[in-house]
Amino acid sequence: MSLTRRLDQARKAYATGNQEASAQAHDPERIAQAAKEEHGRASDQYIGNMVYGGLDGIVTTFAVVSGVAGAQLGSRVVLIMGLANLLADGFSMAVGSYLSAKSQREYYEREEAREAWEVEHFPEGERAELLEIYRGQGYSEQDAQQLVAVQSRVPERWVKAMMIDELGLMNDERKPLVSALATFLAFGVAGSIPLGAYLAGLITSIVPGTAFQTSLGLSAVALFALGAAKVFITERNFLKSGTEMLVVGGLAAGVAYVVGTLLKGIGG
Repeated sequence: MSLTRRLDQARKAYATGNQEASAQAHDPERIAQAAKEEHGRASDQYIGNMVYGGLDGIVTTFAVVSGVAGAQLGSRVVLIMGLANLLADGFSMAVGSYLSAKSQREYYEREEAREAWEVEHFPEGERAELLEIYRGQGYSEQDAQQLVAVQSRVPERWVKAMMIDELGLMNDERKPLVSALATFLAFGVAGSIPLGAYLAGLITSIVPGTAFQTSLGLSAVALFALGAAKVFITERNFLKSGTEMLVVGGLAAGVAYVVGTLLKGIGG
């Protein structure tokens, strides 16, 4: 059992109040074995990008579909507006994700370089800073001094301690470009769901008026499913999370539909 699976087991045991399962998850021998087997799953780091990219894709695209449908502008206009939104917003989100991740990494590396320089040139001052931090966290004088002695024994560990305890910074190991691609792909795949019925209409004949109803049903299912998938990040109840996202997406689509209905005269 890896550390990741052991953590999942501990979370489930806590959520269900299962003390026996919780005790098994915290068995020292199992933890030691899990540490040996842990290799990390790189894909786990990008789950957040995929879930939130997908959610935004469904909500924004279905809002466009609802607005155009409310204005009764026809299936072709729905496809034009929907696909334009899908590509433009997806690209915009991907660029935003890339720049955000890149900026965070650059900031972390700059602060890490500064801390490493200070540790090398002003070790006593850095020890004094770390000592005050541990005192502020409620450690006794003796415990605080012991912690400082342990942390400052290895320069790399010392710098990491300063980054976390002094600056509150954790190193984000995600690659900016991969984060951007995960966001764009999730946005594109999930965002194409509301357009599915209209795309099918290009190949086969569909009964007039059913395309929007089909899009509504597909979008509702996808919204609930992706909302429920957020539990992999938030650890919340999947039913509550899915329903919440369904309501939020439904409200966004409802507003767009009403606006489209009110302004349909402008479209001819």
